[in-house]
Amino acid sequence: MKSAPDSTYELLDSGSGNKLERFGPYTLARPCATAVWEPSLPASAWNEATARFGRDGGNSWTFRQALPASWNIAIDGLTFKLSSTGFGHVGVFPEQRQCWKRIDEMIAGRRHGRATPVSVLNLFAYSGGSTLAAARAGAHVCHLDASRGMVARARENAALNGTEKAPIRWIVDDVTKFLDREARRGSRYDAIVLDPPSFGRGKSGEVYKIETDLLPTLVKCASLLTEQPLFVLLSCHTPAFSPLVLEHVLRQSIGKRKGRIECGEMVLTGGPGVMNLPSGTYASWNTCD
Repeated sequence: MKSAPDSTYELLDSGSGNKLERFGPYTLARPCATAVWEPSLPASAWNEATARFGRDGGNSWTFRQALPASWNIAIDGLTFKLSSTGFGHVGVFPEQRQCWKRIDEMIAGRRHGRATPVSVLNLFAYSGGSTLAAARAGAHVCHLDASRGMVARARENAALNGTEKAPIRWIVDDVTKFLDREARRGSRYDAIVLDPPSFGRGKSGEVYKIETDLLPTLVKCASLLTEQPLFVLLSCHTPAFSPLVLEHVLRQSIGKRKGRIECGEMVLTGGPGVMNLPSGTYASWNTCD
């Protein structure tokens, strides 16, 4: 789906614990704990934001101009349906764009010469950015999230991108229970993507705490890899989980499998002169050349 020039994403500024972003025709100011420096733009530019989300006195939006119930934007060729939520989210994490690009590259590089398509498992899959990137590259994808509403949104995004008929399994389930069932069924995947929350609940109220559950989750994921796996891509937004932390847990869970690990920060980027904004971390184990 082609998008109009004003339907893209851009980081406009950051500082004083906030970030100013453009999501298509709307500018949003939202909290960002890592932005400890001073903003580059004057206060007047921030005051012109379409909407502002704050946490003082409880989570709430204030609007200079009413936002529509939903609108669409494009990020690196992928189209997403957005809407404001009571948590300050809008339905996409633009800092994941570098991960989507890496998924595309790794799958595209492996699929040539293969008799069967690359199989990808996307866990904690949210609105489907990684699913769409993998499907665009020609993979068969299993998309899993505990939120029925988010899986429904991801399916809408697939339709916006013309991939509603792509080989994607849409699953609403608790990650741990699903991984255990897949192990019993003997299911295997060439690649696994996961972006676990700091704290989350499964569809039946199961509790997920990243401090205690991440390593066991990764061990289960490693057991589901095929004999010739492609990659495991882990990302998160938990402040204490640095790139080195992700590297350690990924290396420990993968064990002695051959491959290399890359890690780093996910960042939001803008135009010339706009400072990159750290917005999470990632680590990737892969067997790509």
